Amino acid sequence: MKTGRKLGKERLVWMYTQMVRIREFEEAVKRTFIEHPGVIRGHSHLGDGAEASIVGALATRNRNDWVMPSYRCHGYPIVLGTPLGKMMAEVFGRKSGLCQGFGGSMHLADPDRHFPGTSGIIGQSIAHATGAALTAQVKKKGQVVYCFFGDGASKQGAFFESLNMAAVWKLPVVYILENNQYQAYTHFRLEDANAIAGDPLSKKAQAFSIPGVTVDGTDPLAVYKAVAKAADHARRGKGPTLIESKFYRLSAHGNVITVPPLPTQFPEHEAIAVYGNRTEFDKWKSKDPLARFRSRLLKRRVLTHTTAKRIESAARAEVQDSVEFALASPFPAPEEAVNYVYA
Repeated sequence: MKTGRKLGKERLVWMYTQMVRIREFEEAVKRTFIEHPGVIRGHSHLGDGAEASIVGALATRNRNDWVMPSYRCHGYPIVLGTPLGKMMAEVFGRKSGLCQGFGGSMHLADPDRHFPGTSGIIGQSIAHATGAALTAQVKKKGQVVYCFFGDGASKQGAFFESLNMAAVWKLPVVYILENNQYQAYTHFRLEDANAIAGDPLSKKAQAFSIPGVTVDGTDPLAVYKAVAKAADHARRGKGPTLIESKFYRLSAHGNVITVPPLPTQFPEHEAIAVYGNRTEFDKWKSKDPLARFRSRLLKRRVLTHTTAKRIESAARAEVQDSVEFALASPFPAPEEAVNYVYA
């Protein structure tokens, strides 16, 4: 899709559909953690609450543009068209997964869809995306790299080094700082805890003399407008832009299986229990991007209630099929543990 093109009815419905698919996938992962301990091993970082930011940004990309997020990575390949069954199988550590079960939730990859892979290292996507943008510039293929990372990652040295390089060389990259309010367990405004200085965080762009803008990350159309402008800027050889997309992560930082299992009395999977702020949660829950966008499309008569329910039912069924596919898939054999390991 060409950036800057006016969004028609079909594209708006597509955006809502992708948001619903992301939410249903994350809810399925969350339920599995709570109700079936041991099925998903290790950590899994959910992105419920980020749907508008993810879809609004990726709705602007051209097919050959690269997408490079961090370890909170489920939503992006869903939008890019990666089969949910292969994604869920990877989350479950099964042989039929995207990485044959070796990567797990934090290390999804689908290079055929210009999604080269993610890592559990904080801020890794920033340096990788900057290198990919240099490659795109040298090869002159008109590609833009979409780089996603959290508010905590903007404290890493790689953030400053990479944005400086991208600014000096005018690399075709859009840096999308997803401010979900918490760096693990520390609120981004908690100055006494040595958190991030500056609000809005997009002011950091001034240090590199590049555009910086803060947008409402619960509004996919606001995100679309900002990212489309930034992508056009990059594609014309003008260099990078830093976009701060502000929303609220509805789940806790990361889910990890514990003994005994996590309590089920918190349907938000410990989000309120961990952060201890019911007022804050309720405030942001009232801005739930799915409910807001659904209501907006209904008012504009882009959607009908019947169509919306059909989309939601189809997404729920698709995700349930992916769970069943994953559960029916075998585990990698123990002797395969040393495969793809190089010295």
